[in-house]
Amino acid sequence: MSMDRLFPPFEPGDENPRKRFRKIPIRALLPNMVTLLALCLGLTAIRMAIEGRMDLAIAGIVLAAILDGVDGRLARYLQAQSRFGAELDSLADFMNFGCAPALILFFWGLGPLKTLGWVVMLVFALCAALRLARFNVMLDDPNRPAFAGNFFVGMPAPAAAVVVLLPVYLEMLGVPRFSFSPVLYLIFALAIAMIMVSKIPTWSGKKLSARIPREYVLPMLVLVVLGVAMLLSYPWELLTVTVLGYLATIPLAFMHYRRLEKAHVLSAGGFMPPAHAEEEQRPDRLN
Repeated sequence: MSMDRLFPPFEPGDENPRKRFRKIPIRALLPNMVTLLALCLGLTAIRMAIEGRMDLAIAGIVLAAILDGVDGRLARYLQAQSRFGAELDSLADFMNFGCAPALILFFWGLGPLKTLGWVVMLVFALCAALRLARFNVMLDDPNRPAFAGNFFVGMPAPAAAVVVLLPVYLEMLGVPRFSFSPVLYLIFALAIAMIMVSKIPTWSGKKLSARIPREYVLPMLVLVVLGVAMLLSYPWELLTVTVLGYLATIPLAFMHYRRLEKAHVLSAGGFMPPAHAEEEQRPDRLN
């Protein structure tokens, strides 16, 4: 049996014989290796949750979220984007930020709620899948205005995975597990799931990854080192403050988006359409 039959090509479907025998550079594989490493962290986080080692489970999710922000930028920097990498990234994101956080919460404290807790965790995982599918579709939308590139539609799955684990952070800080009603935890998880699939705009942070002036390079490096040191020394305090701060930015991002949208429409000489008009014009979009 020939090797090409035993191991299919990296990018199947391309019948060009010149490309078939062309070797794949290592730089094209690096982003996918990072994605697979993040997937291993997400799967290991589930195991740690089953064993009751919640600190390591949370560490796996947080590190997977960090790597998720790295692999895409690494692919663009190395010019190693591929359909294979995009599909692999989506599948890894569903496992890491849909299934893993839901299972961690269930094993952490929602298990005694039995069917009710499990149903809520199913809803969270399904909303993560729908959010990722919609994100992939909207990448091909040619009608999106330029300013919309600085916003996500709904809460991104990695952020939702870190945010929904807020009750675990609070327990690690000494707050009793059920100092509030367990139903409030379910409502909180449902709210995060609904924001994921909603049309609420949230800041994407893409401007932060753009080029920065030279005079800000050293302060940026100092802030990165300080953030890593704080994460290692005070992980639960930093995660709690970060989550609460991120939730506080959502209404600010919504108002900012509306101002930019209004200015864009007025600059084009048009009028603001009613909320239902956009849905009628684009019925095939899950927005």
